[in-house]
Formats: sequence, structure tokens, C-alpha cells
Amino acid sequence: MKKILLDCDPGMDDSMAIVLAAKSPDINLLGITAVSGNYPVDVTSANARKVLEMIGCTGIPVARGMAKPMVRNPPPDPFTHGTDGQAENFLPEPEMPLSSLHGVDLIIETVKNNPGQVTIVATGPMSNIAMAFAKAPEIIPLIPEIIAISGSFGLNDYAFINATGDTPQSEWNVYVDPEAAEMVYTSGVPLTALGLDVATHFDVNFSPEDIEWFRSSPRKEARFLARAIDFVGNRGFDAYCTIIDCMAVGYAIDPTLVETMKGRVGIETKDGLTLGMTVLDRRHHHVWTQLPEISIGKKADHGRFLELVSSLVLA
Repeated sequence: MKKILLDCDPGMDDSMAIVLAAKSPDINLLGITAVSGNYPVDVTSANARKVLEMIGCTGIPVARGMAKPMVRNPPPDPFTHGTDGQAENFLPEPEMPLSSLHGVDLIIETVKNNPGQVTIVATGPMSNIAMAFAKAPEIIPLIPEIIAISGSFGLNDYAFINATGDTPQSEWNVYVDPEAAEMVYTSGVPLTALGLDVATHFDVNFSPEDIEWFRSSPRKEARFLARAIDFVGNRGFDAYCTIIDCMAVGYAIDPTLVETMKGRVGIETKDGLTLGMTVLDRRHHHVWTQLPEISIGKKADHGRFLELVSSLVLA
């Protein structure tokens, strides 16, 4: 069973990622750290607890993390997750308390208590993780891997047509806090970045029969997903929007879901047209070897991914 710490900014798709991580028999979810991203951290930390209460997993600690990016003000999200941040599901206000630890400190403590064992799954901006590395750099060699919904690498059309940041070729999580992303990418911790190339593919779509199964299920989380699919559909978006972040959890459960490649990547931190862009150096000659080498999601088995999501949501 893989030990993970989920760093997220719920958000409808982060909410579903929490469902998968908490319900999977292959994952031991040690904690959740919330960060500002899709919504301010007060909303994201409340939404994480709402989801845990919805599925009856209130023993998992949730910590409130960074309220803003490392050096910037939070940008407005051009895509809305609804007035509640959860696709207008309007879950009850949480009763479970926040952890007494700040999110940054929960990361540090969890890694130190489980050296070499904790995979960090990052589905939001990397502000919490970068600050943990800055505050306690001794934890860096203790982390075996980070799996992140992060970046857009130009491997197919979806890297461009489904860009989620607010510059033409950026992904939201990197765009919000590019300085934090740069710190994590260059930290030396093995990083697998599942970018828009695989995570926002139009093949990530449920059939009408699937959606009806969710809608008629006795499971609250299944009905949550059905309402989220309706919410995005009514705004002209496809169902992939509701489960983008689930791919990182799916990869943590079963790495064979995504074929990866190695690549050297730089993060653009200058304001302007390319802010937040993840620049992949694919040249055969003259490669910038000073850029960090990471693993990049190249191709996903979207059919098996959807089967995994459905099985855990309906279980």
C-alpha cells in the first residue's frame, strides 16, 4: 500500500481526487494539505473536509496551507468551479476541525515521520511543497517521488487547445505559482509531471450510461460527480474537467496507466505572454543540460483510467 500526502486546491476535480485517494485499497492517505489556487485557501481547506465527511473518512488530517503564491498575488481563475468551488454541489459546512499544523509543517512532519516512504501527489499550485523545501531542505532526499498535475509540454494538440492557465500555453497549477514550480522541478526529487497532454484529453469522457449510473447511485460521491458533469456540460465543457486531478491519483495507484518519457524542462517565471509555460527541450543536439530532467506523461490509457475512476466512485 502506497503512502501518499495529497497537496491540493479543491476545486471539483481535486475533490474527486480526494475521493479516489481515500477510497483506494492501494493507497494509505496520510494527510491532505490545502493551498490557494482554484479558490482561496479558506475555501479549499473547507472543501477538502467537506469531501472527507461526504465519504465518511474524517480520520484523515487536513491542514490549511499557503494563502498566496511564493512571491505573487493570486491570479483570478478564468475557469469557475461554481460559487461553492464544487460545481454547485453545496455540501454541508464541515464539522471536522483543521489540523493544528500549517500545511507546510504537515508536509515536513509527515515526510520526517516516514522517511523514504511518502509520495507527494500534487494537484494544485506547488506553493506548499516549495515552502516546505525552503523551510526544511533536509526532507528533500527523504521524498521518493512527486506525482503532479503540472505543465503542458506540447506533445499533442490537447497541450494547447485545453490550456488551463491564463496565458496561451500555460497550465493553471504552474501559472499560479511558477516560482514554486521552479523550486520543486529543480529540487532533485524525482518528479512525474502529468500535463495537459494527457490529463485534459477529450477521451477522458463518460458515456451517458456511465453518468446515469453515477446519478442513480446511492453513493454521495457518485452523485457529486454526476452533478459536476452536468455543471461543466451546461457551460460547454466536457466531462474531463471534473476529473483532471484524478489522473495523478490514478497514476499513484497504477503507474501503467500512463506512459512517460524523460525530458529537460524549464519554467518561465517572467511576466508576459509565456508566464508559467513549461518549456521542454527536445533537441537532439545542444540540449540545455542545466535544466532539470523529469518524467513527463506522454500517453495515457484513458479507457482504463475511466474504469478505475468509476469503480472507486461507485464502490
